[in-house]
Amino acid sequence: MKALKSLSMVLVLMVILSACGTSQTSNSGEKVKESEKKTLKVVTNAEYAPFEFLDKGQIKGFDLDFIKMVAKEAGYDINVVNTGWDPLFVEVKGKTADFGISAITINDERKQTYDFSTPYFLSTNEILVPKDSPIKSAADLKGKKVAVQNGTTGQEAVEALIGKNNHDLKKFKSNNLAIMELKSGGADAVVADNTVVEEYVKNNPNENLVVIKDDTAFEKEFYGLMFPKGSGLKADFDKAITKVLENGEYAKIYQQWFKSDPDVNALKQ
Repeated sequence: MKALKSLSMVLVLMVILSACGTSQTSNSGEKVKESEKKTLKVVTNAEYAPFEFLDKGQIKGFDLDFIKMVAKEAGYDINVVNTGWDPLFVEVKGKTADFGISAITINDERKQTYDFSTPYFLSTNEILVPKDSPIKSAADLKGKKVAVQNGTTGQEAVEALIGKNNHDLKKFKSNNLAIMELKSGGADAVVADNTVVEEYVKNNPNENLVVIKDDTAFEKEFYGLMFPKGSGLKADFDKAITKVLENGEYAKIYQQWFKSDPDVNALKQ
């Protein structure tokens, strides 16, 4: 009887210890799961102030603040890499990057190759010219040398106005180089996204440049995150973008960068 009692006690202790061990393993497993946050590779072109630019070797800009906020909301860590404009399209298409952000306009041609998030920014193209320029509208660009960033909707807009193979169309790797061409006298105008040219004029008041708006010639555009076709990340980031648009967090960083209120309703699709 005594031996049976002892055996029973041993069995009880074994069960208790086994249960404790199982509990610890389970809790430990849960902690590991909670801490396992996937880091996504995000590619950009850090030559597009104020959206993305280099400051002492660090990538900064509206897009950077925005994507950090959205990735946190979606539950991901991110590593943003400055690849340049053309390479970022190659990396996203080849799935060597999870997605791209670089003031990328959503259009039908790009949709054939990539998936886009819900829009996060409303934009249009505008014309940058010297103050004494005779150019007052997009129609005046005909017969003038126009500088653009290669592969952008600014290039497409100018091609629609003056012809795709027009020798007066000057294409550059970045908007910064296009603006330098204008300042050196090699171009009569630059066509680029409104925020880019407006911020340049605001930050360089002594360069005697002005912005020409022409809503009849340039359509409204929307920026989106650009994913490989079929990416499962799109749904997560769509939800996160919608959330920050609705809770006011988007408006806060927009105001910090542009000193105005965003048209959030125009972004809701």
